[in-house]
This record gives sequence, C-alpha cells and structure tokens, in this order.
Amino acid sequence: MALIVHKYGGTSMGSTERIRNVAKRVAKWARAGHQMVVVPSAMSGETNRLLALAKDVSPAAQTPAMLRELDAIACTGEQVSVGLLSLALQAEGMEAVSYAGWQVPIKTDSSYTKARIQSIDDVRVRADLAAGKVVIITGFQGVDEEQNITTLGRGGSDTSAVAVAAAMKADECLIYTDVDGVYTTDPRVVPEARRLHTVSFEEMLEMASLGSKVLQIRSVEFAGKYRVPLRVLSSFTPWDINIEEEAKSGTLITFEEDEKMEQAVVSGIAFNRDEAKVTVLGVPDKPGIAYGILGKVAAANIDVDVIIQNVSREGRTDFSFTVHRNDYQRTLDLLKTEVLPALGANEVIGDAKICKVSIVGIGMRSHVGVASKMFEALSAENINIQMITTSEIKTSVVIDEKYMELAVRALHRAFDLDA
Repeated sequence: MALIVHKYGGTSMGSTERIRNVAKRVAKWARAGHQMVVVPSAMSGETNRLLALAKDVSPAAQTPAMLRELDAIACTGEQVSVGLLSLALQAEGMEAVSYAGWQVPIKTDSSYTKARIQSIDDVRVRADLAAGKVVIITGFQGVDEEQNITTLGRGGSDTSAVAVAAAMKADECLIYTDVDGVYTTDPRVVPEARRLHTVSFEEMLEMASLGSKVLQIRSVEFAGKYRVPLRVLSSFTPWDINIEEEAKSGTLITFEEDEKMEQAVVSGIAFNRDEAKVTVLGVPDKPGIAYGILGKVAAANIDVDVIIQNVSREGRTDFSFTVHRNDYQRTLDLLKTEVLPALGANEVIGDAKICKVSIVGIGMRSHVGVASKMFEALSAENINIQMITTSEIKTSVVIDEKYMELAVRALHRAFDLDA
C-alpha cells in the first residue's frame, strides 16, 4: 500500500461534473489499496473573481493590513473546492474529510500573498489515513504564528501538494493538469512541440523559473530538495483508465540523468511575457552601487531576474534589470523617489513590452557552441537581443515582446526539437 498525493488544478475542478470525475479517479486509486491525500485548487476563474471583488472595494490594497484581508478573501476558493470534492467522494461511497490549511496546520511566514511554508504537522492527517479516509487539503494557503490565514501566491497549490508529499514522505506526487505532460515548448505557439516522457529536476526547475506554466517553480524546488517523485499528467483522460497505465503516463520528473533519457543538447524552449525592464542611467561607478539599487528593491519584496551593468564611461554606468510586470510601476516609483536622490543617478527609464526566451538542457554542459547557435537563429529572423543571461544548463535572452512567438518557433526548429 503506497501513500499517494494527487493535486488537481483549477480547470480539473472547473465544474461540478469535473469534480465528480476527480472523485471517481481518486476513489479508483483508494480502492486499489493506496492511502490518498488530495490537494485541489480553486475552481477555474474563482480566485480572479474574488480578487476582482477586493480590487473593486479597494483598488490600492498594498499595506500589510490590506494584504492580510486579500489572503482571507482569496483562500475561500480552495475551501469551496475541498468541501465539494469531499461530498463527491462520499457520494462515491468513500470516507473523506476536508481540511483548510490552518486546520492541518500548514505553518507559513507572514508574507501575505507570497507566504513561504515553514512546517507541516501531519499527525491529524496520518490518523485519518490510518482510519481509511481520503484526506483533502486546501492548496495555496496556510497559517502564520499569529493564526492569520496566508496564501502562497499564484500557483501555490502545486507548492502545497509537493510540500505535503515531502512532509509525509509520500511514494509519489501526481500533478493533474489540463495538459498531458511537459512539452518541448508550448504547443499553442509551436504545434510541432513534443511531450517529454522524462525530464530532469534541474531542467524542470529552469523551465519553471523561465516561464513554463506547467509547474510552479517553488513546487519543483520543494520536490528537488526533498526528493519527492513527481509526475505531470492530464485529468482529462477517462477516469476509469487502467491504474497501471495511468501511473506511467504523462511526464516523469526524475533525479536520474540517465543516458537513455531524452537528453538532446536542448530539451525545451521556455518563454515569459510577464517581465519588464528597468534601467537606471548615469549611476556613479563605485563600490556598493548594485546594493544601493537592488537592496531597496529587495526590501520592497520585489523579485529581480536578469541583471546587467554596462561598461563605465567617465565614472558613470547604466544599470539594468528585469522584474515581474506586476511590479514594474512600483519599481519605477521606488527608484525615482528613493534611489535616484540617494545615488545621484541621472534618470530611471523602463520598458514593459519585453519578454524572455530561454533554451534549457542538461546536454548544454557537454556541448560547445549552443549559445552561438541560439544567437544565429535569432539573427536570421532579424530579432535584436537586449539582454543575455546564462547558467550551466540554460541561456536566456530578453527581446522585444512582439518577436516572442517568432523566436520560440525559430529556436524550436534550430535545435531539432520537433524531430
């Protein structure tokens, strides 16, 4: 008997009919003798609806007190999901019990809307499993030391599921989505994209961080850190599919870098259109400048991605970096009011119409000329590169947003990913 964690996304929970199908699938696994923990997202579109109501009431909810209330509002979508799924399972003749994050409890820090999990107490859940019950836990949320409800940010249900699987030392965590696995790139952009049967955790981590929407990056980090076996598969296959066949479908995210795996030089193309570029012009070129700029940004809980400092001329330089587009205006305002006067820089400018395109692959470690091949493919399409960043298994470029799909298609062809 194995302990299995299932996670279902918002589209999988998008209607009462789909919830009944989820219940039938979970019941099938439970009847096969497995202990089952299920972590569902809110029904598709529900979190957006709730946050839109909050924005209508308070358009500028940014203070800690306001963010606390946003979390209290946003978490209710998952609470509806677990209740409905528990009822559907009981209608299937299964004993089931639902818990909100605070009831488990899933302990987090107090960073409202972006909380991080600190610990999970599994005593209550294990007692229910031992009693033969299916346990359903809200994704996306937890509780801080002051008993305030917190949420983990968008995609947080993936993180919740993997964290629960790690805390309980589950045999496997199955992430059910509206796609049937991890592809070489988004099939909506490149119809020839192929599903990968296996992908390494390193590659999946890079792809998640670079814009792949299949898994949330923190969930992959959790899985890698605690070595949680992870599989991505579709919830839209027939619920009564043979369980052995289902357990081998989708994409396995593995720790093994087996030579027999799909280890092409490049395994996938990731892209992210949610970024914006900020440039501080005429910064004095002296020690501490980078901290003087980015320290203020970090203190405002704004994540920074690609960073470039230009060559110094006459004692001054230009400093550019990218942030999430949602943080773009806040970053500009912060730099203009707090950084410019303090550092004596000339000006702050920005561009919210950029995107990041990346190639990812473990094979890049042992092959030369991969980056130059990428640049050649983009040059052939007359696409200008604004920024470049690299790691051992990825190369990313920042380009004009309007060229994103053209760039992805060109790179997919250049590296034979449709072969």
